[in-house]
Amino acid sequence: MGDDATMHAADAARDYYNSADVDGFYTSVWGGEDIHTGIYEHLDEPVARATRRADAQVAARVADLLGPGRTVLDLGSGYGGAARHLAQSFGCRVVALNISDVQNRRHRELNARHGLDTLIDVIAGSFQDIPAPDGRFDVVWTQEALVHSGDRAHMLSEAVRVLAPGGALVLTDVMAADDAHQDALRPVCERLNVTDLATPNFVREQLARLGLGQVRFDDLSENLLPHYARLTAEVQRNSEELTGAVGEEYLDRLRTNLPLWVHACENGLLSWGIFHGRR
Repeated sequence: MGDDATMHAADAARDYYNSADVDGFYTSVWGGEDIHTGIYEHLDEPVARATRRADAQVAARVADLLGPGRTVLDLGSGYGGAARHLAQSFGCRVVALNISDVQNRRHRELNARHGLDTLIDVIAGSFQDIPAPDGRFDVVWTQEALVHSGDRAHMLSEAVRVLAPGGALVLTDVMAADDAHQDALRPVCERLNVTDLATPNFVREQLARLGLGQVRFDDLSENLLPHYARLTAEVQRNSEELTGAVGEEYLDRLRTNLPLWVHACENGLLSWGIFHGRR
């Protein structure tokens, strides 16, 4: 994919996450810590609790590489919920690379509030050109960021490039099911300012091409339906409160778009889970 497409995707992601409406949605409905899919124990569980459980389960895949003296690169770190979990739970250092100034500002504020700003370094930048030397990190961690890449093969190659020998890549992303037609998902993707989604087979093939070993995909797609059903219900239930956090036009878009995600989940068009592999 060309540089123009990569730059366009980066600009679209920056504009999306810097938007006051999007910031209000993720803060009010998603919980303001994480902006990825959650792992649910029951259908009525709060989104914020389920996303924190996802952080813990992703960390469990690479726990042997976490701890004092270890360094993690969090690509597309959002508000920093995962970075704070890693720093607080394991004492490792985290470099958090993220393109949104709005998110980075809140990320730094929350780090300081929790006394974690000495362990987490928030850097503004793109995961298409990671500002780090080869082999720098024990773990490269990314959750629901690949979706925003204009050149996903290159993003994955950058992630592996900065991974130390013996280090681990751990990745989650909302993906199209391998047998789904991308055209059916275009209306779903519209809210994220993207036109298509990666697939599990694509990620597997790219990680194999890059020489990553012990690659596994823990398929947790069953969490997608409760996640998007919960988001849809929250928007419907709290529309009056949300009016102060997001504009009416964006709220109408949420009311229209989120049920499309639910429908796609019900029809098996989406996939989600945890990829992990070793260098």
